[in-house]
Amino acid sequence: MDERVDRPDFDTTDAPVSRGPVVVVRRSRTRWLIGLIVVLLGVGAVWYWQTHHAPQTTGRGAPGRGAQTTAQPVGAETIGTGDIRIILNELGTVTPLANVTVKTQINGQLTEVAFKEGQSVKVGDFLAQIDPRPYQVALEQAQGTLAHDQALLEQAQNNLKRFQTLARQDSIAQQQADDQKFLVAQYQGSVKTDQGQVDSAKLNLIYCHVVAPVAGRVGLRQVDAGNYVQTSDANGLVVITQEQPISVIFSVTEDNLPAIMKQLHAGAKLQVEAYDRSNTTLLATGTLSSVDNQINITTGTVNMRADFPNTDEALFPNQFVNAHVLVDTLHNVVRVPVPAVQQGAPGSYVYVINQDDTVSVRPITVGPIDGGQAQVISGLSPGDRVVTDGTDRLRDGQKVTIPSPPSKNASSPTQPQQQHRRQQQQ
Repeated sequence: MDERVDRPDFDTTDAPVSRGPVVVVRRSRTRWLIGLIVVLLGVGAVWYWQTHHAPQTTGRGAPGRGAQTTAQPVGAETIGTGDIRIILNELGTVTPLANVTVKTQINGQLTEVAFKEGQSVKVGDFLAQIDPRPYQVALEQAQGTLAHDQALLEQAQNNLKRFQTLARQDSIAQQQADDQKFLVAQYQGSVKTDQGQVDSAKLNLIYCHVVAPVAGRVGLRQVDAGNYVQTSDANGLVVITQEQPISVIFSVTEDNLPAIMKQLHAGAKLQVEAYDRSNTTLLATGTLSSVDNQINITTGTVNMRADFPNTDEALFPNQFVNAHVLVDTLHNVVRVPVPAVQQGAPGSYVYVINQDDTVSVRPITVGPIDGGQAQVISGLSPGDRVVTDGTDRLRDGQKVTIPSPPSKNASSPTQPQQQHRRQQQQ
C-alpha cells in the first residue's frame, strides 16, 4: 500500500529556489567600482603631467620647463676699483710698560700708609712712612765717629808739617818724618770710612720715606700700618702699574714677518688697532714699537709690541684684545664683494651677469680681504656685473632678473586704510 505524506519540504511539484540573479548583481557592482578607480587614476595622471611637465613660457616668452627656465631674481653689483688694506688680525694681551712692586729697602715699623687703593700717582709721590728713629740714632753715631777721626787727621797733618821742617834741618831722623806721613794717610782712610757710614745712615733715613718710583695706578695695599716690614717680604707694600702709555703684546706668524720687517726698515710707522674680545668694538689706536729678536720654534711665531697713549684708559692691564696690524695698502685695485665669491670645484668663482641677462660661472683669483671687499688678482674687470645675493639657486646659463629698488615717491597706505583692510580681513 503506497502511502504519501504531504510535506512542504518534499513537494516535488514546486520549482527549487534559484540564487543565480544575486551573483550577477554583485559582479556588476565590482566592475563599476573598478572602472571608477581607473577613471580617477587617469584624471590624476593627466593633472600631474600638465602641472609638472607641460611646456610653459618664461617671462620673456621663450619655451621652458617650469621653474628651471623662469628668470631668477638676484642681487647684483658692478665691479670697480679702490683701495685694499692688508690687515693682520692677531690675538694680544694688554701689557703695562712698567709693573713695579714697591718694597721696603730697610727694616722697621710701618707707621703710616699715605695712598688710597686705586688712585693714580706720579713719580716721587709719598706712599708710606717707616719709623726713622733707629736710623736717626745710627746717623748721629756715625757723625760722632767721623768728627773724632777728622780731629786725629788734622793733628797728624800738623805734626807732619813740623817733622818735614825738622827733617830738612837734620834735627830729626828722616824715618820719623816718613812714619808721620803714613799715619796721616791712615787717618785719611778712617775719615773716608766714617763719611761712608754717615752717608749710609742718611740714605736709610731717606728710605724711611717711601715714594712712588713710577707713575701709574696703585693697586690694593699688601700690608697695613703698624706692621713690622722687612726687605725680605715677597709681597712688598703695594704694586704700581703704569697705564699711560700702555702696550699690547701679540704674536705674528713667521710667514708674515718679512712684510712687516720690510715696512719697518723703510721707516714706516705701522698702525695697530686694538679691538675688544668680540672683535667688534675699537678700543684704541697705536703704533708698532718693537719686534722680538727670535722666533718661537714651538709655535712658529714672533712676539711684537705696540704702544698706545691710552689717555682714556680704554685698555686695562692683562686685558685680552684683538690686534689689527695695518701692514700695507693696495691702491686702485679691482675689488669684488665678498658675498659674490663662491667656493667649488673650480676653486674661487663668481656668477657674472651677461648682456642677455644670463649668468656664467667665471673662476677668479682672490687676494687680500678688507672688510666686505676682496682684491681680484685675475678673472674680473671693472664694469663686470656679479651676483651678490641668490647664488645658491643659480646654475650656469640661467636667466636672472634684478628687482628694481622701491621708489622713494611710492606712498604707503595710511593708518586708517590699514585698519580698514584689517577689519575686512577679519
